[in-house]
Amino acid sequence: MKLKQLESHLQQVDVFEKPKILLEQYPTRPHIAACMLHTMDARYGDLQGKLIADLGCGCGVLSIGAAMLQAGLVIGFDVDGDALDICAQNVEEFDLGSNVDLMQCDLTSLESGRWAKIFDTVIMNPPFGTKHNKGTDMVFLRKALDMASTAVYSLHKTSTREYIEKKAKEWGTHMEVVAELRFDLPASYRFHKQKSVDIEVDFLRFSWPGSSKASGMSWTVQHGHEASALPR
Repeated sequence: MKLKQLESHLQQVDVFEKPKILLEQYPTRPHIAACMLHTMDARYGDLQGKLIADLGCGCGVLSIGAAMLQAGLVIGFDVDGDALDICAQNVEEFDLGSNVDLMQCDLTSLESGRWAKIFDTVIMNPPFGTKHNKGTDMVFLRKALDMASTAVYSLHKTSTREYIEKKAKEWGTHMEVVAELRFDLPASYRFHKQKSVDIEVDFLRFSWPGSSKASGMSWTVQHGHEASALPR
C-alpha cells in the first residue's frame, strides 16, 4: 500500500470526542502515523508479518495502520476503556478484527516479565510526561524495550533527546533519530488558549546489535500537512 493511500485510510479513523487531560490523550495525526508506519516497513522491514505491540494505542490509528500494512498481528494496550471502545469500533469498521487484538491495562504497573521479548516490534506515541504525568514517557519506553525483540519506535519531545539517548545507552540499546518533526497539537482542552501549538518532536528507533538495518531509503514529509519532517 502506498503512503498516500495509507494516509487516506487513516483519515477515516474516529478519534477522541472528549480527550482526558490526565492521560495526555492527543491522537497521532494520520499523516504522521502513515509516515511512521511506512518507514518502519519500507526502510527497516519491521512491520509486515511481524507481531506488533501498540502501547497507549488510544483510538487505534497506529494499530489499524500497521494491520493495513500486513502486520502479522497487532495488540493494542491502553488503560482507558473509553478509548478502547472507540478503537474496537474503528477496527470493526475497517474489518481488521482478525489482525488486531486489544488489552486494557495500566502500562505503568504491567508486569514486564509476562511480555518479555514477545513482540518483534513495539510502536507508540506515549504521553510526553508533562503536566501530571512527569516521567511517564520513560516508563513507557522502558516497558517497550522489555517487550520488543527487534525494535521500538516512539515519538518524544526533541528537548528530551539527550536525556533519552543517555538512558538508552544505560539500558544497552541503540537510539536512532529517524526524523525530526514539528508536531502541530490542536487545542483539545478548555485551558488551551491557542488554536494549536507547534512542538518539536523526534521519531526515534531503538534497537539492539544484530537487529534489522535500514535499507538506505529516506523519509520525506510533504509541506502543507500537520507536521514537517527533516530526514536524517
